[in-house]
Amino acid sequence: MTSFLDPLISFVSAHPWLAYLTLFLAALLEAVPVVGSVIPGSTIILALSALVPGGELALPWVLLAAGLGAVLGDGTAYWIGYRQQREILTTWPLTNYPRVVEQSESFFHRFGTWAVFFARFVPPIRAFVPVTAGALGMPPAKFYAVNIPAILVWAPAHVLPGVLAVSALHEYAGLHHHVHVGKHIWMLTVVGFAIALGLAIWTVRRRHGSGVAAKPRA
Repeated sequence: MTSFLDPLISFVSAHPWLAYLTLFLAALLEAVPVVGSVIPGSTIILALSALVPGGELALPWVLLAAGLGAVLGDGTAYWIGYRQQREILTTWPLTNYPRVVEQSESFFHRFGTWAVFFARFVPPIRAFVPVTAGALGMPPAKFYAVNIPAILVWAPAHVLPGVLAVSALHEYAGLHHHVHVGKHIWMLTVVGFAIALGLAIWTVRRRHGSGVAAKPRA
């Protein structure tokens, strides 16, 4: 099993910028309507965060990459909705997901401004609420006043579990002369958990998506 992680760790150690770029893109694409419903961004972030305790990646840069990606992704979706207004909600590809769009609107009407905050933690509407907020005319200042604090909470919530899990398992093992092997085992455990979590989320999204496709016209 360690042979699987050895090349990954070596590659990330030699090219950490690529890992940070992957984190950035994972967070960005997860915030894009439709695309965010199929990209396992949270899984990628959790898996790569497991490389922080071993020193392959730096925690501040991991948080920054994930945070900036989320800000750009949410902001782009919001501005598209803000400029096109409600027309965007009835335009392809959103027309293929009428139920999620409807749920996003209901979520927004129910929680108001706070919907932007709460949606950050609720897939799959996380990828639809920013564009919905813009389409419904939410002022930019109000959107960013809630969106940025939400991302400041969301980023650590996605990164720290992987970091803390690996760190705690290292400490629990307490085998200093087997740190190298132990690190790989614990990292493999966390990565395996991340993959399992990603598959579970993907399955839920697929089930959700199968019921939201637009019905063919008679």
